Amino acid sequence: MRQIIILYCFIVGFHSYGQIPKLPETPQQANLYSVPVIRNGTSNLAPRANNHATVVYPHKKVSSQSDQEHINQEVERQIEEIRAESFSRNFMLTPMSDKKGTGAYYNAFENLSKLDPEGYSIADAVFLVENAYNNNDKKFHSTYQDQIQKATNIIRRDIKNSGIEDTDNVSKNLSIFKYFAEDSKVNGKVVHKAIKYDFDDYMGAKDYSKMFVSKLMNTNSGQCHSMPLLYLILAEQIGAEAYLVMSPNHSYIRFKDADGEMLSVELTNGMFSANSFVLNSGYIKAEALKNKLYMQNLNKREILSQTYVDLASGYIHKYGYDEFVSKVLDNALALNPNNINATLWKSNTDQVRFMQACSRFGIDPQIKEQLQNIRNYPPLEDQFRQINIGFDYIDQSGFTQMPLDQYEKWLGSLKSTENKQKSDEIAERMRIINAQKQKEAKNKPKPITPNKESPKIYKIPKEWL
Repeated sequence: MRQIIILYCFIVGFHSYGQIPKLPETPQQANLYSVPVIRNGTSNLAPRANNHATVVYPHKKVSSQSDQEHINQEVERQIEEIRAESFSRNFMLTPMSDKKGTGAYYNAFENLSKLDPEGYSIADAVFLVENAYNNNDKKFHSTYQDQIQKATNIIRRDIKNSGIEDTDNVSKNLSIFKYFAEDSKVNGKVVHKAIKYDFDDYMGAKDYSKMFVSKLMNTNSGQCHSMPLLYLILAEQIGAEAYLVMSPNHSYIRFKDADGEMLSVELTNGMFSANSFVLNSGYIKAEALKNKLYMQNLNKREILSQTYVDLASGYIHKYGYDEFVSKVLDNALALNPNNINATLWKSNTDQVRFMQACSRFGIDPQIKEQLQNIRNYPPLEDQFRQINIGFDYIDQSGFTQMPLDQYEKWLGSLKSTENKQKSDEIAERMRIINAQKQKEAKNKPKPITPNKESPKIYKIPKEWL
C-alpha cells in the first residue's frame, strides 16, 4: 500500500482490486482532506432521464406515416441523449457551483487564462489567486496594490542611495534581499522591519490564507511559499532578474552573481545557501532531478503553471473537489507537464471522483468484494485504471514524501555552524566583487545616460476590480 502526501492533501494509493483505505473527512468538517459529501446523486443503477428536460418536437405537420416514424425516431434519439447525459453525471464530481464565493474563482480562472504566459505580471497572477479566496473584496484590491507599491518604493530608494546602476542585476537583487533580511531605514527611522518566518500553521492547514503574499505584507511574516513570490514580484517591479526554484515542500530564489554563478537565497532564514544544502535534505532522488521536478530555475510559463495550482489548492481548501478543480489543474499541466504539485493534486481529484461515483452505485471500495463490482460499469473501471497509471507515473518520477518534522529539522539546519559559515563566505565574496566593480566604475569616464522614465506605479487592471 502506497501513501503520498503533498503539503496539505493526502493521496492514498491502491493497486489491482485490493482494499482502498478511507480518504480523510470533508473540508466542511473537522479535517481538510476528505471526499466531499455526495449531493443530488442517485443510487439507482439504471439510467434516468432528467425530469426537467423537455423534448423538442419538429415543428411541421405530420403528412405521412414516414414523417411520423421520423418524428418518433427523433424523440427517441433525444430521450436517449438525455438518459446518457444523466447517467454520465454519475461518474463526475459533485459540483460546488451553488456555494457562495465559487463565482470569484471562476472569474479568476477566466482572467488567468487570458494572461500571456510569456509576458504577464506575476503580481497580477498572484492577485487573481488571492483575490478569489477573498471573494473579490474591494478593500483587498486597494490594500494589495498599495503594499506592493510601498515595498517597491523602499527598495528603489535603497538602489538610488547606493548609487546602483540599472544594469547591475546583482546589486538590485541584494537590495531586495536586504528588504527581507534587514530593517529598512530612512533618515535613521525604521520604515520597514525585517520579515520574519511564521512558524505558526506555516502550511496553512488551519488557515489557508497563511500561504498568501497579502498575509505576508499584512503581518510582515511569511513562509517558503509567500516569501519567494513576494521577492519575484518586487524583482519584477524594479527590473531585476531572479528565479523561483522548487524542492520538496519548499521553494526558494536564485539569481546570478557577477561571475555568472547561481546563488541560492533562503528567505526563510535570511541567508545564502549552496545547492548542497537542498540536496542534503535527503528527499531529492536522482530520478526527480532527471525529470526536472526540483532545483530548476522556473520560467514564466512554469511559474504561471504553479499559480494555477495555487488557485486549485485554495478552491479545494475552501469548497472541496469538483470538475472545476480538474479543469484548473489541466491548465497547470499544459503549461508545465513536470509540475509535480499539479500531478499530485490531480491524483487526489481523480480519487475523489472515483469514490463519489462508487458511492452513487452502492459500491463501498473499502470492501474488496464490493470493489470487484466496478467491472459492471466501464467508466468506473476506466477511472480506476487511470488512477493507477497516475500512481505509476508518480512512483517513477522520483517524488518522495518529506515528513513535516523532517522538513522543519532540515530547514533549521541552515543555521548550523557549517551552513552559516558557507552563507557568510558567499556574502563576503559578493561584497569583494561588488567593491571591485564600484572601484572600476569610478575610474571610468561617466557615460552620458538618457533621461530615465519615471518608475512605474503598480496598478491592478481595472477590468478585475
